[in-house]
Amino acid sequence: MKDFTKSTFSFVQKFKIFAIISLILAGIGLACFLATVFGASPFNFDTEFVGGVSTTYDLGVTVDSGVTDNIRQITSQTTGFQAASVQVQATGSSGTGVLVKTLEMDSETRDAVFNAVKEAYPNAQAGETTYISASVGDDLKAAAVKASLLAIVLILIYITIRFEFRSGLAAVLTLCHDICVMMAFFAIFQLPVNMNFIAAALTILGYSINATIVVFDRVRENTKGIADIKIFGDVTDRSIKQTLARSINTSVTTLIPIVLILILGVPSIQNFAIALIVGIVSGTYSSVCIAGPLWVNLRKIGSGKKPAKA
Repeated sequence: MKDFTKSTFSFVQKFKIFAIISLILAGIGLACFLATVFGASPFNFDTEFVGGVSTTYDLGVTVDSGVTDNIRQITSQTTGFQAASVQVQATGSSGTGVLVKTLEMDSETRDAVFNAVKEAYPNAQAGETTYISASVGDDLKAAAVKASLLAIVLILIYITIRFEFRSGLAAVLTLCHDICVMMAFFAIFQLPVNMNFIAAALTILGYSINATIVVFDRVRENTKGIADIKIFGDVTDRSIKQTLARSINTSVTTLIPIVLILILGVPSIQNFAIALIVGIVSGTYSSVCIAGPLWVNLRKIGSGKKPAKA
């Protein structure tokens, strides 16, 4: 791995560029979240969150992407739901089963969907049907938000105790950035948001804060005995470069098995893998390019002085 400590690149001096990129990406995610709070629907929520019907079918044929797309179109045309709101994935060990998730519908519409599926796949058989009420979905969304907020608050307290409040604030802001980037990605590409997404988000909170702590720990070591805020920019740059190889190695080795899961795994966990990949990339970027320079600028605000140029 390249020795980054010899590089003349300054993360602190390029912070404005990184901040603009982050504000755009995270801003999209935050805007989508706020839109959801006020009743809009920029996300493709799973039935777990909005309520609906989950039905399994054994089609009697091998299920591939073409089959799932066809089932989605059949369901959409029969129910009148938008195709993007109909979620279809392969299920079961036989390779002939599909799981179809839609918004709430009555028994007559459900029977009409099965008849349409039966017409396209004569050997199809209906399996289990599960109903999820909208109130249960609201409870799950509320629990997910509470879990994320609690995790962020506890992380802020931990970082403040281990380092200082400004370090904790910088770390929490980078974590919020990572979650917002994940939300933006899922909103733009209309990927289903379900409990797998929440699990991935909480996992990324832990991954990202660990990468940030590594940087802050090196900054603390390098700033021992230094009281002059003017050289904190240089010290932070040096600390980031000293830990950069470690950050890249960790991210790459973590991404390899997750990418394999995305390629070879079953559809039910592929969205989980996508969320992890987006979160890891965002977490690596924020821990290297955002956390340290943001901490320097927070110290600058507190002291009224500008950090030294690297």
